[in-house]
Amino acid sequence: MPFIELESHLPGITGLLEFRKDSALPIRELTQFLLRGPSSLTEGERELIATVVSNGNQCRFCTAAHTAAADLLLGETDTARQVKENIDAAPVSEKMRSLLTIADLVRVSGKAVTEEAINNAKEAGASDIEIHDTVLIAALFCLYNRYVDGLSTALPADPAYFGTLAERLVNHGYTRLPQGYDHLKK
Repeated sequence: MPFIELESHLPGITGLLEFRKDSALPIRELTQFLLRGPSSLTEGERELIATVVSNGNQCRFCTAAHTAAADLLLGETDTARQVKENIDAAPVSEKMRSLLTIADLVRVSGKAVTEEAINNAKEAGASDIEIHDTVLIAALFCLYNRYVDGLSTALPADPAYFGTLAERLVNHGYTRLPQGYDHLKK
């Protein structure tokens, strides 16, 4: 049960963002830019970063949401599952493996990121902007994970919710739906 009164039809982060639309706006805009804006990393790869961080932070809502979005963007379910289990054995490029490792280190602490991890990413072909954006995405999802869990937001009653949410994230992005979310009431 959430620690504050939220719309019951909006589990997880959506309820929080609707609760404070003014503070939600810049967070949504940054997320939209980082996960859907121009990048040499695919949208699926950026969702994998969100998945690894959320999973490592044990945020059930965010892990399920970003796993579903990554699965939809990648067109399969094995990669997201495997990066959550073992980044080193996952079916991703060496560059992506090194970036996911950096993201996981950021999740632990910014100070956990080592020069060795950065050099490994560069040797695997990661650009400075890809490294920068990986760290920023990881830090942003640490914020989201702590926001969702720190206010004890609800998980959806129906796990199929995450498929619908993934379609919304893939097709609309991270900005607020123009019509709002009343259509989700049952």
